[in-house]
Amino acid sequence: MEELIFGKLSFHDIPYDNPIIMATLGGSSMLLLCIGILITYHGKWSYLWREWFTSVDHKRVGVMYIVLAMVMLLRGFADALLMRTQQALAEGGAQGYLPPDHYNQIFSAHGTIMIIFVAMPFFIGLMNIIVPLQIGARDVAYPFLNSVSFWLTASSGALVMLSLGLGNFSHAGWSGYPPLSEKHYSPGPGVDYWIWGLQLGGVGTLMTGINFFVTILRLRAPGMTMMKLPIFSWAILVTNVLIMLSFPVLTVTLALLAMDRYLGMHFFTNHMGGNLMMFTNLFWIWGHPEVYIVILPAFGMFSEISATFSRKPLFGYTSMVYASVAISTLSFVVWLHHFFTMGAGANVNAFFGIATMVIAVPTGVKVFNWLFTFYRGRIEFTTPVLWTLGFIITFCIGGMTGVLLSVPAADFQLHNSEFLIAHFHNMLIPGAMFGYFAGYTYWFPKVFGFKLNEKWGRLAFWLWIVGFYLAFMPLYALGFMGMSRRLVHYDNTHWQPYLVIALAGTILIMGGIVCQIVQLAVSMRHRDALRDTTGDPWDGRTLEWSVPSPPPAYNFAHIPQVTHRDEFTALKKSGRVAAVLPYLPIHMPCNSILGPIIGGLTFTLGFALVWYIWWLATVSLVAIIGAVIARSWNQHTEYEIPALEVAAMERALRHPPVTSAATAPPSPLAFEH
Repeated sequence: MEELIFGKLSFHDIPYDNPIIMATLGGSSMLLLCIGILITYHGKWSYLWREWFTSVDHKRVGVMYIVLAMVMLLRGFADALLMRTQQALAEGGAQGYLPPDHYNQIFSAHGTIMIIFVAMPFFIGLMNIIVPLQIGARDVAYPFLNSVSFWLTASSGALVMLSLGLGNFSHAGWSGYPPLSEKHYSPGPGVDYWIWGLQLGGVGTLMTGINFFVTILRLRAPGMTMMKLPIFSWAILVTNVLIMLSFPVLTVTLALLAMDRYLGMHFFTNHMGGNLMMFTNLFWIWGHPEVYIVILPAFGMFSEISATFSRKPLFGYTSMVYASVAISTLSFVVWLHHFFTMGAGANVNAFFGIATMVIAVPTGVKVFNWLFTFYRGRIEFTTPVLWTLGFIITFCIGGMTGVLLSVPAADFQLHNSEFLIAHFHNMLIPGAMFGYFAGYTYWFPKVFGFKLNEKWGRLAFWLWIVGFYLAFMPLYALGFMGMSRRLVHYDNTHWQPYLVIALAGTILIMGGIVCQIVQLAVSMRHRDALRDTTGDPWDGRTLEWSVPSPPPAYNFAHIPQVTHRDEFTALKKSGRVAAVLPYLPIHMPCNSILGPIIGGLTFTLGFALVWYIWWLATVSLVAIIGAVIARSWNQHTEYEIPALEVAAMERALRHPPVTSAATAPPSPLAFEH
C-alpha cells in the first residue's frame, strides 16, 4: 500500500548524511522564507499574481525568464566553485572534501543547469522582451502559449533543483550516455530527474521556437521586409528554426531512454540488440545545434550594440544575415566531431572534421563585420561595448582551439582532457554569457525605465574577464599535460598549481557575479538619477527605442510604417518622430491563470514520474489535458483598451509630470472568464 501511494519515495531519500547538501538546503530554505516574509509584509502576493505570474505580456514573461536564469546561474556557479575547489585540494594523499558520488552529481548538474536553465532562459527572456518591439508588433503570435512555455521551463528547473535535497541527480554527466544512464548502472532517481527536467523543459522551448518563428514571419510592421529586419531579430529567427528542427530529436531520444528505464526496452543496450552509439548520434544531432542556439542570439546582441555605440550602421548587414543562415545549416553537419574517438572510421571523421573547419568561416565573417563596424566609428565605451570587445578577443581564442580540435588526429589526443573543458567554456562563456550580459545592460532601461550603474557594471566586466582567463587558460595547459576531465582526484603533483590558479579565477568570477547583484541593487536605489525619460537613452537605431521606457502593455499606440533598415534612426533624421495620428481602440490578450496552473501540474507530473507515483502522474496528466481543453473552449481571451484610455496613457508616458519620475501607468488588466 505504501508503495502504491508513495512509489519509490521514502525518508531515506533525504541526504541527511551529507553536510554540504544539508547546509545548502538550510540556507536556501531560510532565504526563500525571508523572501516570502518580505512579500507578505509588503502585501505584494496579489500584485505578483495579477501583474506577473498570470501575465501573458511578452515583456513580463521575458523578465520572468531572466529572473529564472539568474537564480539558476547562482546554483550552476555554486556547482562550478565546488568542483574547482575539490580539484585544487585533491592531490596525492589528499582526497578533497567531496565524495566521488557527490562530485559526479555536481558536474552532471552543472552542465545541465548552465546550458538548459541558464543560457536558454536568459536569451529567451531577452528575445521575449525585444523582438516584438523591434518588429513593430503589439505582442507575440500566441501570448497564452508564451506563458505556458515559461511555466513549463520554470517547473522543469524546479524539478532539477528538487533533486538536490530529495534523492540525487544523475551521475552520468550532462550528456547522459548509456550504458551509464541505463537502469542497471543508475538504478536511483538521478537519471530520471535528468530525463524529465530536459524533456518537459524541452517541450516548452519547442513551443517558444514555434511561437517566435510565426511572430517574426507574420507580425512584422508594414514595410518591414526580411532584409529590413533588425539583425537581432534575424538572429532570433534563425535560432528558432534551429530549435524547431533540433528539439524534436532530443524529445525522441529522451523518450527512448525513458522506455529503456521504465519499460525494460533495449534501444541503447548493446548486449540486448540495441546500440548505445545511436544515443550518442541522436544526442549530438540535437546537442551541436544547441551550441549555436545559445550563441546566435548573442551574436545578434553584439551586432546591435556595436552599431549603436559606433554611431553608424552595421557593417555588412547582408553578409551577417547569410553568415547566420550558413552557421545554422552547417551546425547540422558537424555533430560527429563530439565523438571522433569512438570508431566511426577515417572517412567519416575526415568529412566531419572538414565541415567543422568550414563552420568557422561564417563565424569569422561576423567577427570582421563587428571590427569594421567599430572602425572609424564614434565609439562610446559603455559597459555593453566592454562586454562586446571582451567577447571578440576571447572568442577568437576559443575559435582557434576549436579548429585545432576539428583535426581528428589532434582530437584523439585532446578529446577527453581538460583542453576540451577549456575550449567549450571558451566558446560558451564569452560567446553566450558575455552577449547576454551585454544585451541585459543595453536593454535594461527599455524594460524598467532606468539605466544600470556603470561603475559596478565595469567592475563586474573586469572581474569576469580576468577571472575567465585565470580559470580556463591553465586548463589548456593541463590538457596538453595529459590531465583527463572529470577527475575527482589525481596523483600528478605538477597539476596542482594550475588548478589552484583556476580556482582563483573562479573566485574572481564569483566577485563579478556579486558585483552584478550589487549593480542591480544600487541602480534600483538611485533609479531617479538614472531615469530614462526619453525612451532612447543610447541614441538607438531600431524601433524598440521609439516607444517610452518602460513600454505600455500594447507597445505601439500606432503600428509603425517601416521604410528603412534602421527605421528609428531614419525617423529621427527625417523629423517624423512626433507625427500626430488619431488613437484607435486596441485589442490585447487577457491574463490567464492557466499558465501557472499548467506549470504546477507539469512539476507534479515530472515528480511523479521520477518517483514512480503512478496515480499522481495520471491525475496530473489528465488535469493538464483538461486545462488545455478548457482553454480551447474559452471565448473571452481578449479585452479592449478604449481610444480615450490609449490617448491618456500615451500622454502620461510621453509627457510625464515634472515633479515625479516618469513611470508607466499600471497596465489595464483583464482576466479570462
